[in-house]
Amino acid sequence: MPPGYDDAASTRYPVIYFLPSPFDGSYRNIFDGHAGQALFDRAIASGEIRKFILVSVDMATPIGYSWAANSPATGNWEDFFVGEVVPYMDSNFRTIASRDSRGISGIFMGGHGAIRLAMKHPDIFGAVYAMHPVGTGSGLRIMDSIPNLELLSNAKSINDVKTDGASMIFLGIFEAFLPDAAKPLLDIDVPARHDASGQLIIDSKLTAKLRANFFLEEMIPEYADNLKSLRAFKFDWARSDGNQDHVYSNQAYTHKLNEFGIVHEAEEYNGAWGEPNWGDDGRIYSEVLPFFARHLVWESSR
Repeated sequence: MPPGYDDAASTRYPVIYFLPSPFDGSYRNIFDGHAGQALFDRAIASGEIRKFILVSVDMATPIGYSWAANSPATGNWEDFFVGEVVPYMDSNFRTIASRDSRGISGIFMGGHGAIRLAMKHPDIFGAVYAMHPVGTGSGLRIMDSIPNLELLSNAKSINDVKTDGASMIFLGIFEAFLPDAAKPLLDIDVPARHDASGQLIIDSKLTAKLRANFFLEEMIPEYADNLKSLRAFKFDWARSDGNQDHVYSNQAYTHKLNEFGIVHEAEEYNGAWGEPNWGDDGRIYSEVLPFFARHLVWESSR
């Protein structure tokens, strides 16, 4: 809540919904680990942004991240967010219950989720800022070359997969976008395998399904008009990310958005992923909050 919320009994406020990265701890860590409350209060006091409500949303699953998607394997997270979280806030807090006064942001996987939700629900969210989103499109490597496919195909328990970080990430991706309830244990289809000689054999149909539902660039044609209707859209990425797939895919994503005439801001900044997002010199303070200050509607018509 902003300073003075309890004393201003009739004042209503815009809401910024925030999807943290699962690599940054729980959804509470922006407060418990990054002193988010104090940072937001300083930004309000300094005039970087007017008073607003901040909602950090728990989108984690037992194996990692939901990707803000509906899935029979992990649950209907998109429906949870737009059908439960937002209405709950509007019913129980003094929000300005309009898409023009709702912003959504997120970091890394949360940045992917922020774009996905704003793209699919422009009637609910008016502006989106995604910080270093992943899964925007193809990288330098093909996806199926990254996880341990044999591990994902033959695991006897979730603990088997937890031995490999990349495979855990892809388990979450496959559970969200290639769910298969008929498969034992992991409830996923695996879109590739290695043959006896070690050559990668890709299932084209499963790969097409994964790309169509996971990569944000693949969804542009269907949701172009929705993206055009947003009040504002920005994303950024770090030039020196240790995984250059992320740099390549975000560069390609902004070009594809341009091809469809979607007005947006895209910034490649000089630095490594995650350094620093928080603190008075971080991008939350210097970029994200001023972005929403410019693009949200701050006065209630009620």
